[in-house]
Amino acid sequence: MRKLVFLPVAVLLALCFLLPGQDGPKKDVGETVARPRKKGDPVEAEQPKIPSKLTRKDQLGVSDQPDFKVDSSVVSVDVAVLDNKGRFIPHIPKGNFRILEDNVPQQIANFGAGEAPMTVCMVIEFSNRFQQYYSSAWFQTLEASYGFLQTLKKDDYVAIVAYDMRSEILSDFSTDKQKAYEAMQRLRIAAFSESNLYDAVTDTANRMKDLEGRKAIVLIASGIDTFSKLTFDKTRKILQEAAVPIYAIGLMQALREYLDARGAMGSIARLDFLQADNQMRTFSKETGGQAFFPRFYGEFPSIYGAIHEALRNQYSLAYSPSNLAKDGKYRKIKVELVNPATNEPLRITDEKGKPIKYSIIAKGGYTAPREVE
Repeated sequence: MRKLVFLPVAVLLALCFLLPGQDGPKKDVGETVARPRKKGDPVEAEQPKIPSKLTRKDQLGVSDQPDFKVDSSVVSVDVAVLDNKGRFIPHIPKGNFRILEDNVPQQIANFGAGEAPMTVCMVIEFSNRFQQYYSSAWFQTLEASYGFLQTLKKDDYVAIVAYDMRSEILSDFSTDKQKAYEAMQRLRIAAFSESNLYDAVTDTANRMKDLEGRKAIVLIASGIDTFSKLTFDKTRKILQEAAVPIYAIGLMQALREYLDARGAMGSIARLDFLQADNQMRTFSKETGGQAFFPRFYGEFPSIYGAIHEALRNQYSLAYSPSNLAKDGKYRKIKVELVNPATNEPLRITDEKGKPIKYSIIAKGGYTAPREVE
């Protein structure tokens, strides 16, 4: 049984995960054609990660689980390639991928693509401060959040965590979605006004870091931290080491614009919210996730669709680092799509031959092991 799930009550809205995939013939390695995947098309088998120990433990934090930081002889990187509508682009050959570690090209040793079960922990801000600003939509979003759970498949694990001064696991990781539904019913009256974001998100990431397979934190929060024990820099370091992708949804965007336009928001509050958005973006980017800042209720379905596409459909790459030093330092990872013949960025086109803008989602790095004396 898994541990950890945070369900941000104010952002789980209409989670109609659109599953528009893409399918189509490949050209040469210098160009790829993207076409919508048709229902019933076979899904490419996903090769096991390196090391190939895709196991699910009944408890988190088990000491015999593989730890990403302990052994860097092989580094695994999950990559999602999305078009400008947030849809996954399949059938990109291995030869078009390039991995740089600290700007040094690496040799890709293992490559695979396809769908896999997900392990999702929803971390939701649930404080008096939040309810005070967003009470009008609080129960509407609580109702709509059920839509997200309904998009999960039977083999997906989900957990719900709420936080104010401290985080509380409302339902542990389980494939039984009814437990998540029951946990959400407890999100009624908040106890404290504090919103300790840093403590909550690092605690969740540490619980999930030893889990193999497709995993992510869906963070639904204002992004404001009021009283955490950890600093912003320390939080970044912990999240980088845990390597759990964070998909952040920043709340209260429309309300903030409304108050700001009417001069009802002071300069300090405005800076607090700008800093909050920047924190959410930083956590997402550095862990290989994405950040969203919806202003309208109708944006939530497409947001959850984008998360679904990025997380469930991925390319799995692995390489042996050329830098063998066990110095405990953080090493930056960059994934690119290139035409190996010209060493230029890969050109992806639609069925009509028009170029498609695409984005590459992958974690930003890892922490090398340290030599034990």
